[in-house]
Amino acid sequence: MPTATPEGVSKAASQPSGEAGVSAKSKAFSLGLLDDRIGFHLRLAQNASFKAFKKKTGEADLKPGWFAVLSLIHDNPGITPLVLSRASGRDKSTITPVLRDLLRNHLIERRTVPADKRSYTLSLTGAGNARLAELAAHAEAHDRVLDQIVGEGRPELLRLLRLVTASLD
Repeated sequence: MPTATPEGVSKAASQPSGEAGVSAKSKAFSLGLLDDRIGFHLRLAQNASFKAFKKKTGEADLKPGWFAVLSLIHDNPGITPLVLSRASGRDKSTITPVLRDLLRNHLIERRTVPADKRSYTLSLTGAGNARLAELAAHAEAHDRVLDQIVGEGRPELLRLLRLVTASLD
């Protein structure tokens, strides 16, 4: 059975089949049933990608999703939190704390919808635009690393990820 390092990275992808070439140190645990589970490996890939992005920014306290949320608000000024949660793949319980943090950091602003006082729209502040530009530069560099990893398989990987999202969401 393929082993994994303590960081959770499967050796199966980088090692020849069987135990040859796997160091004793890397035999910390077995993934067992998880070894062939797509959902589990999607989660590991997401975590690894976010940790690498966070490291690239040099910001240990960078919150997950800030770049995506700022980018979506930038590209859709006046978006409502409900539409934003759908577009970002987050539910209300996870988008609300992100918006609260962005508001507290003066990166976004809320405007009440005159026709519906219970609803509001979101837009970036000047500081939000500046922050998005910083994160976008890091994201571009991060994507270049991901492109090196997936190589010519990038279009197919994106197609499959979009298919998974569209089919399960």
